[in-house]
Amino acid sequence: MNRSSKARRRGRRAGFTLMEVLLVLAILVILGSLAAVSFRGVMSDADSKAAKSQVGLFKPAIEVYQLTFKQYPPSLQALVQAPPEVDQDKWTKIIAPSFPSGTLPKDPWGNDYQLAVPGTHNPNGYDVYSIGPDGAAGTADDVGNWD
Repeated sequence: MNRSSKARRRGRRAGFTLMEVLLVLAILVILGSLAAVSFRGVMSDADSKAAKSQVGLFKPAIEVYQLTFKQYPPSLQALVQAPPEVDQDKWTKIIAPSFPSGTLPKDPWGNDYQLAVPGTHNPNGYDVYSIGPDGAAGTADDVGNWD
């Protein structure tokens, strides 16, 4: 009788109890949620850095436009589509190659980049900026050539 009761006890202890499985599951859910929160912060930083990098792409084109036509472009669109008041041949030869696709990039949040001449942050020049994730200009999350 001793052997059969020991065998029965061993048989019962061979698997995990429901409480043990639920405890492990709860720990995994907590760890997963912590990882998701951390990942979201990393993605936000990556978007800001990507916007900062893209803002830098506009600088050479704007400066070439200014040197060629002795004025800053009226808008960023003037870098991909010649304004009527400029020499069309000069624009085609000098400015058009800056953005050969004929389109301007969008910021990481899907918004158009903005140009302000004279700039608020660069009063003797220009500001190129993204309005950031909140979609409103002039807020703390704007990313521009002044940072």
